Amino acid sequence: MPATALASTSAAPGTYRFEVGSTAEAVSVIQTQLGPEARVLSVQASTRRGFGRLFGAPRFTVIAELPAPVQPEPAPEVVERAQSPIRDSQLGLVAGSRLPLVLRRAGFPERLIGRLEASPGWSRALSRPLHVAMVDLARDLRAAAGPLRPLPERVAFLGASGVGRTTALCKWLSREVFMRGRSGRVWRVEFGRPNPAPSLDVFCEALGVPVEHYAPDMTESPAEAAEFHLADLPCLPATGTREARELTQFLDKEKFAGRVLVLNAAYDAEALREAYARGRDFGATHLVCTHLDETPRWGRLWEFLLEGELSPLFLSTGPGLTGELETDVLDRVLARSLSLVGEGVHS
Repeated sequence: MPATALASTSAAPGTYRFEVGSTAEAVSVIQTQLGPEARVLSVQASTRRGFGRLFGAPRFTVIAELPAPVQPEPAPEVVERAQSPIRDSQLGLVAGSRLPLVLRRAGFPERLIGRLEASPGWSRALSRPLHVAMVDLARDLRAAAGPLRPLPERVAFLGASGVGRTTALCKWLSREVFMRGRSGRVWRVEFGRPNPAPSLDVFCEALGVPVEHYAPDMTESPAEAAEFHLADLPCLPATGTREARELTQFLDKEKFAGRVLVLNAAYDAEALREAYARGRDFGATHLVCTHLDETPRWGRLWEFLLEGELSPLFLSTGPGLTGELETDVLDRVLARSLSLVGEGVHS
């Protein structure tokens, strides 16, 4: 039965529903009918009735979204004004003492503000109109972040309990399969500690991606080699324990060079610093921040994006297993931080 795209009547305009029998069919249909700009929002197993449940081939419902057309690029002076929501009555104000206040209201950590105040361009920024100073600051922060580290093919997702570790893995998995058309495999690892993730098993089945429970004697033949290999681990143990040594040995033995630390951005600053340090103890290489939909002040993330050693992979802006994923991390955090400039000035 060929897949047919149906404009969804229960979702927002611009979304489409597909009934497909496999991941390969979904990728082909979405790219053919919607084009490469389409974004997958959800994947669910279709409910069958009667004997179809016993003998019928599996079917899946895929919801995809076609983004709105990109508007023409505005003139440079329009871009500068759009980047700062300062009202016209504020455009002539010199930054002065307002700039540190604005940064604090946006959630910038004190340590980063101190670094900015000690930088050569700070005195010049204070003498300029506030909206111009913020645009310059955005440019400098983007430059200070440096190049992003590429993600290896073998990647383990690390994190404390409750950070959304498995959900983050599923989001990245759906991106690799649907948006990039790649094939892979997933390990669910327990080490004698519970790592319940029923949603991962169902999700991988829907995507047609093999998911296996890891055992030390598992072998991987060259014929079964996949384009990528992801591992869902139990919550991070305390450093210096037997469980910590077991985890480190696993990561090294199985050659997981990519180690993604998942942080819950809604936690307080001290908890984030502690979790970040634990991730570094286990050789974390990349960073994912979750629960951004519950975090009003994104500026607090600059401490980890600029001063940390981990390369930002994506932001999770919702609880779904697909979509709600921002890979342009620095630009997205910049835009959100700048959107609070007006609040910082007027309050």
